[in-house]
Amino acid sequence: MGRIGRWKDRMGRTKTVLGEKVREALASVLPITAIVLVLCFTAAPLPVDVLMAFLAGAVLLILGMGFFTLGAEAAMTPIGEQAGTHMAGSRKVWVIASVSFLIGVVVTISEPDLQVLASQVPGIPNAVLIGAVAAGVGVFLVVALLRILFQVSLQWLLVGSYALVFLLAAFFVPGDFLAVAFDSGGVTTGPMTVPFIMALGLGVSSIRSDENAAQDSFGLVALCSVGPILAVLVLAMIFPASGAYSPSAMPQAADSRELGGLFLSAFPEYALEVFKSLFPIAAFFGLFQAAALRLKRKKVLKILIGLLYTYIGLALFLTGVNVGFLPAGTYLGRQIASLPFNWLLAPVGMLMGWFIVQAEPAVHVLNRQVEEITAGAIPGGAMSASLSIGVAASIGLAMVRVLTGVSIFAFLVPGYLLAVVLSFFVPSIFTSIAFDSGGVASGPMTATFLLPFAMGACEALGGNIVTDAFGVVAMVAMTPLLTIQLLGLVYQWKLNKAKLAQAVEGEEVIDLVY
Repeated sequence: MGRIGRWKDRMGRTKTVLGEKVREALASVLPITAIVLVLCFTAAPLPVDVLMAFLAGAVLLILGMGFFTLGAEAAMTPIGEQAGTHMAGSRKVWVIASVSFLIGVVVTISEPDLQVLASQVPGIPNAVLIGAVAAGVGVFLVVALLRILFQVSLQWLLVGSYALVFLLAAFFVPGDFLAVAFDSGGVTTGPMTVPFIMALGLGVSSIRSDENAAQDSFGLVALCSVGPILAVLVLAMIFPASGAYSPSAMPQAADSRELGGLFLSAFPEYALEVFKSLFPIAAFFGLFQAAALRLKRKKVLKILIGLLYTYIGLALFLTGVNVGFLPAGTYLGRQIASLPFNWLLAPVGMLMGWFIVQAEPAVHVLNRQVEEITAGAIPGGAMSASLSIGVAASIGLAMVRVLTGVSIFAFLVPGYLLAVVLSFFVPSIFTSIAFDSGGVASGPMTATFLLPFAMGACEALGGNIVTDAFGVVAMVAMTPLLTIQLLGLVYQWKLNKAKLAQAVEGEEVIDLVY
């Protein structure tokens, strides 16, 4: 086959894979779109321009997720794995610590959701907040990678980390900052950070030869989620709270041309934002390639094309969710909270939470990696169901907070305490995956639809948006810790049952208990 023939074959395969990714995204986004349509034609009518912006945003969301997941597989994962393998191969702790800290800072600054969070936190300059959060992720990424190399127990690291978090939160930090601080832990582990960090863990664990090496690659996202929380808590003790957050204005379009103009005018802004986010990662890869990796030209070209797909996907995704989904979420929250039976906020929020987690780009990356690493012992379907149950419960509880004004501590303290206790009774891999899932589930869809939904409801009820509506992301990040570990208990029970049934026949059963 000649060069043109090979090029056509590769383009054909790319189109096929892209089509599969778009179909996966369509299956993820359609349910939440259907729920919004049912609500807007029944209990919570939307203005026509807001509804049409939402539908156009859904189309961009589907296309963006398709391109992003394809790009993450082709670029983000290989870069992370190559960097992790080469860095750990040096066997020098100072090299691993310094390079991993740099990587943590770079990928965190590259995270689009961090920019959104920084603009919403009152009283702290954006640059200060972003720098502190990035440093927090860098420090905890160093801890997470050294844990893999030296085989330190993840459970005890999590116990110590969250004990410090709750100590600071309970006794030293103003109450206005608590919900925002815990939200920051979920927001900073989004679609840019998760594929890279998880692949980095795989690269570092690959130099170990023991049987638990691959499973120990999980847990990086869990520890990296702690750094932002601590960073914001420390900043809260330095900067006094001031100002308030105001929900975004509703889109206004008299006709289809004006509606298209809303998206066309917003797209360059988000395209530039994504370019600024991706550039540090691309620059890091370029420097690492020139100095150490020396990958073949074909491999480098594939990674560059993957970065382009990632860029296109995130630009489309962010435009869709910010122009279409965010205003619709805010308006729906206001409408439902204004009803005589506003208690519907809780069940409606749970229904949306069940489906919306499947539209998070990083969730698909995690589910696929879990299924591959465990050789199918933890199927993607079970992971998806557990995440949906957890997120549905968390949104229901978050709506209870909006309706009653209950402190976020009333849910986070017992939730994290139970999660830590469970970690000593379930297989270790489920603990690692559970705490990773918490950061992965709370991504851009949560920040740009469910959080505005809570803000709109809180505004209509006359509550305090900063203390009562913020915290949705934190709740979404907490509940998967429980549901995934409960899945681990079920798995352990089935494994023991299978061992008893097959002991006589001498059949092998995949065992993840260690």
